[in-house]
Formats: sequence, structure tokens, C-alpha cells
Amino acid sequence: MSPVNVRVPVHDAEAILKIEAACRVVADVLQHLRSHVVPGVETLELDAIAEDFIRTRGGEPAFKGYEVDTKVYPYTLCVSIDEEVVHGMPSQRVLKEGQIVSVDVGVKLDGYYGDSAYTFAVGGISEDKQRLLDVTQESLQLGIEQAVDGHRVYDISRAVQTCVENQGFSVVRELVGHGIGQHLHEEPPIPNFVPGLLHRNRYPNVQLRTGMAIAIEPMVNLGLFHVHTARDGWTVYAADGKPSAHFEHTVVIDGTTPRILTEW
Repeated sequence: MSPVNVRVPVHDAEAILKIEAACRVVADVLQHLRSHVVPGVETLELDAIAEDFIRTRGGEPAFKGYEVDTKVYPYTLCVSIDEEVVHGMPSQRVLKEGQIVSVDVGVKLDGYYGDSAYTFAVGGISEDKQRLLDVTQESLQLGIEQAVDGHRVYDISRAVQTCVENQGFSVVRELVGHGIGQHLHEEPPIPNFVPGLLHRNRYPNVQLRTGMAIAIEPMVNLGLFHVHTARDGWTVYAADGKPSAHFEHTVVIDGTTPRILTEW
């Protein structure tokens, strides 16, 4: 049973339209960036392109100025390369042929948020990396298929975890998906794994209802699921140094058919 004190926002039609509008900008940003994720580009350049695009569309970068434990994130994008799982900080690093790079972007528009991530191949990549991308995307799709009225959070979690582990990869435990709406991160948390008994209060198995909006985001490692945080206080990377992939969509629960708001 879900704890009674977990309050999950259920959005009305007007709010969903506003979430959808923010998500449209998010999807268009990622589609726009696709042609710019090439060998030789600095990740700071990607950040500048994204911020300009978002502001031109009337939105605000949701990550820029986001505060966690007194740390303030200073960029529009999270750009995470190879063994970096999430929250990589744009810099003068130059992308190289054969890398994979997760680009995570959030947008605030008219008081509501959208959030999505895509892991791009930089030129030609290895067979292992391509399998990692394919399986992570597949796990996201299978998770989304479970996001229907009457199902529970763990139905999503189980679908993602089963897909990933059946292919010999691992899902990160320290970071999870989330609800979304008037805040970037809302209830409920959406883990990519079914929590053990001792951790189920942290990740309640909430029943999904029409009108909920959630961000489902598998973070999948080629090797073990253990991660560390870099000295910058933000970048999370695979402890064994092997590549990681990250895909994310914002989804609205809508009866028996999940609606992906950040598809492009």
C-alpha cells in the first residue's frame, strides 16, 4: 500500500496543456541540438545554443539556477559524456568521435515544466555502446507502456529493470525519475528498479491515475550500477569507468494510453 502522506498532483486539462507546451519546447531543443552534437564542438557551445533556443520560444531554462543543498547549477543543459551518468556540466571540453553524450534539458513555460534527455552518438560508436543505447531506449519505451491508469509505479520500475538486466546491463540506484508539473521535481519518485523491502517507504508504490505527469528516465550502465559524484558536486559517473546511457520522457497518464509529451 502507498503511504497516506504521499500527495501526488493530479493535473486538470488546463494544467496538462501548459505542461505539454513546456514539453514541446524541450523536444524541439533536443531535435535542434541533434545536428550540433558532432566531433569538435565544445559542450559550452551546446549550452549556449539551447539557452538561446529556449528563451526565443518564451521559456526559461529549468536547470539554470536550480539549487540542491546550497549548490546552484549554473547551466541550461546537463551534458554527460561516456562514463558520466547524469548532471555533467558544460565546459570547454570538445566532443570526440566515438563518444556517447547524454543531453538533459528542462524548460519552464507559463509556470509549468517539461523535462527530457537523449543520449547521442558522436560520429561512429562501438558495438557495445550502440547496444547500450538501444537497450536503454527500449527499457524507456517498456516503462512508458506501463504508465496507465490503475497501474502502480513499480510496474514501470519492473519493466525497465527486467529489460536492462536481461541484456546484461545495470540500472543506477541512486537516481530516479519523478513527478513533474508546477515544479521540476514532484511526487512520486519513479525508480528504474523495484526497491527492496527496506527501501519501499523511500519509493512508495503509488497507484497511477489519469492526470498525473511523470518523468521516466532510465540511467543504464554498461558495467556495474555503482556511481560516484565528482568534485564539482554535480557530475555523477559510473564507478567502474564504463559508459552509461540516459533517456527520459515526460509522460501524462491518460486512461489506458500513455501520452509522451517530449517525443520528437
